[in-house]
Amino acid sequence: MVEHRLARLVRPFAVALAAIGIAAGAVFAGQAAIADTGSGPISATKACVTDATTGCVAGTLRDDNENGIKGVEVTLANAAGESDKATSDADGRWAFKVTTAGPYTAKLDPGTLPKGVKASTTSVNVVVTLGQLRPAVFQLTGHPAGSKNTTQATRSGGRLVWDQFSQGLLLGLLLALASIGLSLIYGTTGLSNFAHAEQVTLGGMMAYTFGIALGLNIIVTTIIAVIVGGVSGYLQDKLIWAPLRRRGLGLTQLMVVTIGLSLALDYVFQFFYGTAVKPVSTEVEHITGPLDLTPTAYWSMLISVIVLVVVGLVLTRTRIGRATRAVSDNRALAAASGIDVDRIIRLVWIASTALAALAGVLYALVNGGIQWSTGVQLLLLMFSAVTLGGIGTAFGALVGSLIIGVVVQMSSLVLSSELKYATALIILIVILVFRPQGILGRRERVG
Repeated sequence: MVEHRLARLVRPFAVALAAIGIAAGAVFAGQAAIADTGSGPISATKACVTDATTGCVAGTLRDDNENGIKGVEVTLANAAGESDKATSDADGRWAFKVTTAGPYTAKLDPGTLPKGVKASTTSVNVVVTLGQLRPAVFQLTGHPAGSKNTTQATRSGGRLVWDQFSQGLLLGLLLALASIGLSLIYGTTGLSNFAHAEQVTLGGMMAYTFGIALGLNIIVTTIIAVIVGGVSGYLQDKLIWAPLRRRGLGLTQLMVVTIGLSLALDYVFQFFYGTAVKPVSTEVEHITGPLDLTPTAYWSMLISVIVLVVVGLVLTRTRIGRATRAVSDNRALAAASGIDVDRIIRLVWIASTALAALAGVLYALVNGGIQWSTGVQLLLLMFSAVTLGGIGTAFGALVGSLIIGVVVQMSSLVLSSELKYATALIILIVILVFRPQGILGRRERVG
């Protein structure tokens, strides 16, 4: 009976997150088109069509002016040493048709690049799955000698400020997905969960595992990542936090446990996935639209907004949402009024970690990959966001995340990129000194 009621409570979150996963998959999934001209295990071709027996590896080479680079040689080789060579066309495009799934290495010949253009990466590893396109991206800088540099002219002054604001808005929405869960956990349990950022890394690693290593469709990959995140939260509360709460451990002791769990998960990720960035999206995309972002970034923002709206409606319009807010306001009074506090807390853990996993998938897609230490890098931003907005309040976490995201990105206009995250620490200190309850938090009397 208890499990049935728990399933009924979880269902709105599960349905909403599954719908978002399907929407994400519909957006990000894509196939190559146009008939190919090659044959054999690896064949250079002008274009490639994928089917049950054919996979494709392709890319586009562009200079800083976004112009295609013609005549650059790219070689694709498999583990058996078989290879073929392609030459980029006038639009900078090159492609290979492959008939055997597995790992491949695409190498660019820097000697064929025009004078003035340099390659920061000349070798890209891809895992090919038959029936799918695997883009390979080479990072190029500069423009051909004799051509006019138009990059600085179009991205200076106010345009550069607008670009940083756009990136900050994107970062803020992704932070909000993860930070709302962190704030809800604190609100219902009083626990500052330092291991919450690792749930973001978990989501990204699941996207790599199922989307790249196993070659599953992004629809399935996103849903699996969200489910794994939710199961992780359920197991954490059932096996760790609920028993410790019953033993009466203080919040300081529990916080130390979260720090230890965070370190343990980081080293688990490092052990299984290594220290290199794991690619999640290698699509060749170019900035577009009013915010100068990639199409994947636009859709990630839209998905984030939809999920945040759904979470807001659940918290304000449903019984489970009102019960969650009641437990957050006063656990003892909520229990006295007939609310099953332990069940609410477990549901909060499930939803919070599922949201963090979804944030990890979107973050990995936008940035092209995920690393074992990604969560560590985001943890300070998440705590700054929930503290600024009002720790323990979901809507405060949203407001704080948007502010932190924009401020951190725009700080790179005056600070080096290595120091921009330090602005979050400065904001955190200032808020704790002058308004410790945050923007939407309430003053609490101490003593």
